[in-house]
Amino acid sequence: MNFAIVVCSSSSRNLKPVESIEVVGTMQVNNIALIAVSPKENRPIAVNYRSQVQKGMPARFIFECARKLEMKPLTSATAAILFHRFFRELNDTEYDPYMIACSCLYLAGKIKDDKVRKRDVINVAHNTINRGAPLLEPCDEYWSMWDSIVQAELFIARVLKFDMTIVHPHKYLLHFMKSLKDLFGAKKWHSMPVARAAASFLQDFHHSPKILDFKPAHTAVCCLALAFQVYGFQVPLMEESDEQSTQWYNVFCPELTRETHWEIMEHIMEVYDIESNIGEK
Repeated sequence: MNFAIVVCSSSSRNLKPVESIEVVGTMQVNNIALIAVSPKENRPIAVNYRSQVQKGMPARFIFECARKLEMKPLTSATAAILFHRFFRELNDTEYDPYMIACSCLYLAGKIKDDKVRKRDVINVAHNTINRGAPLLEPCDEYWSMWDSIVQAELFIARVLKFDMTIVHPHKYLLHFMKSLKDLFGAKKWHSMPVARAAASFLQDFHHSPKILDFKPAHTAVCCLALAFQVYGFQVPLMEESDEQSTQWYNVFCPELTRETHWEIMEHIMEVYDIESNIGEK
C-alpha cells in the first residue's frame, strides 16, 4: 500500500512522528483525527501468510504477487475483483484462497492482455508464501500447483457464469481528474498530490470486497474527495456548504448522496486498519 490512515483522538497533542514515515495530510471527522502517512522508504511489510488469519490477507497476497510479476495496476485490480466476486458466490472456507488468488492473477493477465507465464505465477506465489525459498524446479509440488491453477481458472469462470466483464472505477477517475485539472489550472493541479493520492486510495480499496457494493463512478469520485479532505484542498468555486446544498462531487455524480459518499470513504479508510494491524505483529 502507498498510504496508511492513522486514527487517533483529536485531543492527542503529543504525537511524535515515527522515523520511517512522514505525515502527508490530515483530516478531522467527528472529533477523530485522521492522519495520512507515507513510508519514507518504499519497503512493504513482509507478511507471513501462513500465520496470518485476517480476512484481507489473500487480497494483499494478490497485490504483492502482482507487483513482483510487474503487472499493470489495472491487471492487479482485475484479479482482486475476480477474487472478491468468486468468494461472494461461495464459502471461503471450502477453497484455498491463495490458490484461487493465483488463478485470478493468471486469468486477469489474459483478460487485460497483460500476460504472464504460468511458471512465473507459480514461483512468485510459492516464494511469497514460503519466504526465502528457492525457485521451484519441476517436481511433484510444481506440477500440482500447475494443475490446480488450470482447474481453478475453469472453476472461477463457471462460478462467475463466464461473465468476465468488469467496469473499473479507473476510467471515471481519469475523466474526473481531467475536468478538475481544467478547473484548477494545469500548473496548480500538477503541484498538488491529490491525483496520486486518489489513485492510491482507489487501488488500495480493491483489497476490500466492499468495492463490489458501489457504482464505479461513485467509488472514483469518493477517492478524489478523500484525497482532497486529507490534504486540505478545496475545489474552486465550491465553498464549504451546508448539508442541503449541492456538493462538488454531485457535478460528476448527481445521484450520489452525502450518506453514501461518507460510507464509501469510511470503507476506504477501513482498509488501512488491516495494514496497521499487520505492522503491530
